[in-house]
Amino acid sequence: MRDEVWHRPIVLSLEGTNAQPLSIRAKALVFTDPVSCRLLTLIERLAPSEAPVMIIGETGTGKELVARHIHQLSGRKGPFLAVNCGAINDQLAESELFGHEAGSFTGATGRREGWFEAAQGGTLFLDEIGDLPLHLQVKLLRVLQEREVVRIGSRKPIPVDVRFVAATNVDLDAAVNAGHFRRDLLYRINIAQVHLPPLRERPGDILPLANHFIKQYSKRMNIGTAHLTSDAREALLSYAWPGNIRELENVIHFALLVAETSEVRPEHLKVKGGWGAEKQPSRHWQEPLPNVVTSTEVRADPLADIARLLSIAFEQGQPDLFESFESLVVQEAFRYTRQNQVHSAALLGVTRNVMRTMLKRHGLLADGAEKGESKDDWRMVEG
Repeated sequence: MRDEVWHRPIVLSLEGTNAQPLSIRAKALVFTDPVSCRLLTLIERLAPSEAPVMIIGETGTGKELVARHIHQLSGRKGPFLAVNCGAINDQLAESELFGHEAGSFTGATGRREGWFEAAQGGTLFLDEIGDLPLHLQVKLLRVLQEREVVRIGSRKPIPVDVRFVAATNVDLDAAVNAGHFRRDLLYRINIAQVHLPPLRERPGDILPLANHFIKQYSKRMNIGTAHLTSDAREALLSYAWPGNIRELENVIHFALLVAETSEVRPEHLKVKGGWGAEKQPSRHWQEPLPNVVTSTEVRADPLADIARLLSIAFEQGQPDLFESFESLVVQEAFRYTRQNQVHSAALLGVTRNVMRTMLKRHGLLADGAEKGESKDDWRMVEG
């Protein structure tokens, strides 16, 4: 039975409307590596219970897929609903979660049920729960304890039968210590934990996932099934995959676009530092571009100076220029604001979630690290 599992891995995948191409979510998960096999055993043990489950893992590791699998194994007949707490509008978040009555606030033209009511008899998955505002954490705690919701503008409680699953890619204990997350809520939702390791810690899953994506995209592109050469397989196994499963999917998709035959070779794999990397050494984000002006030399229009330096970089054929430039911008903004994510996001004109994603992508943020945490932004660690 064990040999059969190794050769025919269990594959979980998002299909149809759940598999948006621009999503940062992992859209497939396999259980081939021994670490993943132990994880699957734990999931199967937890699924039939009613206990809340906390899934902890980096972005792109497949947390939503684990939550969906828990729901499928739970025997619940109701729907599975997934909500990203970081994407909810703060002003409408309470209405989204708990519902509202007609006329309860400006724009509430009719009665509306919230996510808890919509998930009746099923499972509600709250992703990035660490981004939930404090005032909603209080109300969420009450719903979980009383198993009932009260819509905005109503005094009548509505009983709900919902299995609760949450996920986070940050250290909630650090959030509690910083005053950004309620300790009593953490105790309530952290009864059963599932730690989802990053892809680099379960290398036995890399090639089965790659083959899954090759088969999937070959079918979409109507090109016939491609295959990895032995050197290409080594390239995939030698890479650290900071973007986890989502990055692997992108690499395979790109490889199939540029490969001229059914063979996927190392040069088709857009991975930095692996066998498929450029022969020229890539420039680290801490190394300046040539002829960078000093602060005393910057003119009144700094963008003009940047444009001039980019022209020099273009002429010299700098490898991975876009990635290096983005890394430099993100790093300097983070340093300028003394490693504060909120201020860095405001400085660059992006959301905090986008800033956090870029910090992780360029190795400036480490999950669960305690070094460098600040009271202003508990998600930060020094790069």
